[in-house]
Amino acid sequence: MAAASGRTSRLIGTWGLNLALFAVAALWLGPYLWMVLGSFKSLDEFLHAPLAPLPASFQLGAYRAVFQSIPVGRYLLNSTVMALSIAALQIALVLPAGYALAKLRFVGSRFAFVTVMACLLVPAQVTFVPVFLMLSKLHLVNTMAALVLPFGASALGTFMVRQALLSVPDELIEAARMDGASELTIIYRLLAPMLVPTLVSLFLLSFVFHWNDYFWPLVMTTDDEVRTMPLAVALLREQGTGVRWHIVMASNVILSAPALAVFAFAQRHLLRAVAARH
Repeated sequence: MAAASGRTSRLIGTWGLNLALFAVAALWLGPYLWMVLGSFKSLDEFLHAPLAPLPASFQLGAYRAVFQSIPVGRYLLNSTVMALSIAALQIALVLPAGYALAKLRFVGSRFAFVTVMACLLVPAQVTFVPVFLMLSKLHLVNTMAALVLPFGASALGTFMVRQALLSVPDELIEAARMDGASELTIIYRLLAPMLVPTLVSLFLLSFVFHWNDYFWPLVMTTDDEVRTMPLAVALLREQGTGVRWHIVMASNVILSAPALAVFAFAQRHLLRAVAARH
């Protein structure tokens, strides 16, 4: 009797937990689903019934208007090149930086670590004026280099790699050195495969953040040559005499789709990283 009561309690607890998780997921997904459904409405329908859960008829007029109003392909290509370049450069640099902080002993190592942590507290908006002036003197404004290079070094990524490497035995690195491996070989061929979950987590964080970044491309670009998709969404909102919300929602669906696809592709590595920390 007691065993049956215990099973019933566990079953109720499991169902309760699942319902709570479903409610939280609905809170997160509800606004996005509303945006997707709103992108299939006409402007008149959206203005008269903005909270209607489903459109009266699914229409693609908003998506056609987006592709007719802006060069979507160019904007998406610029966003992709920028986000992938930043993520790749960050991964290439945080590996040796995290390795130095975790496994090498040198004068000022503690100060270097504190400096890296302090960089986490400084937003890009605080330093954009001197960075803009420097890039302007180098004639890099309105180039892809101006969008990528200022974010090549990642304090968060360095911290993540350092913390992950603290759990790697020093004996493994010493054995590689005894076999004649150079420091770069140890970093990129021995340790990097062991840090795949951490590096994928960093890649996702970096890609999504810079894919959605509006401020830095706005400051560093002057024409459509290297502008990114978030700027295009803002331009669509400002066109005309009123906000065409169905078109704005369609453009946001186009903007968010690649980021969601990248996350879905890499989520198993992200889950492995979370599980490893617990």
